[in-house]
Amino acid sequence: MENFNLKIGMKSKIEIIVKQKDTAEEFGSGGVKVLATPLMIGLMEKAAMEAVDPHLPTGLATVGTNVNVSHLGATPVDMKAYATAELIDINGKKLTFKVEAFDEKEMIGKGTHDRYIIDLEKFISKAISK
Repeated sequence: MENFNLKIGMKSKIEIIVKQKDTAEEFGSGGVKVLATPLMIGLMEKAAMEAVDPHLPTGLATVGTNVNVSHLGATPVDMKAYATAELIDINGKKLTFKVEAFDEKEMIGKGTHDRYIIDLEKFISKAISK
């Protein structure tokens, strides 16, 4: 199986300033005004995607299939938060990333995330035909 020009160690970082719309209260995942866990996970997934997708041939992309993370700290509104992803394993079309999230004071999340390389046209066609 080809490696699609991907290499262990590829990395990306996604940064935001937490706004009210990003909170658990707004997201419906809790009643507090801190960064929502689903949003933190989304940042981790986006970092993983951006680490590899630009290096794939035209017509290929990745989709998330597994997330195993812990949310370790609360990040208030107006504080900077960021997520990092590092490609740690390539097994055919399955990619595994180490993901971490931080705010201005501490690590707020960590874990792993799997993505699979897909043919976009075939994937969309299959999804539409359901």
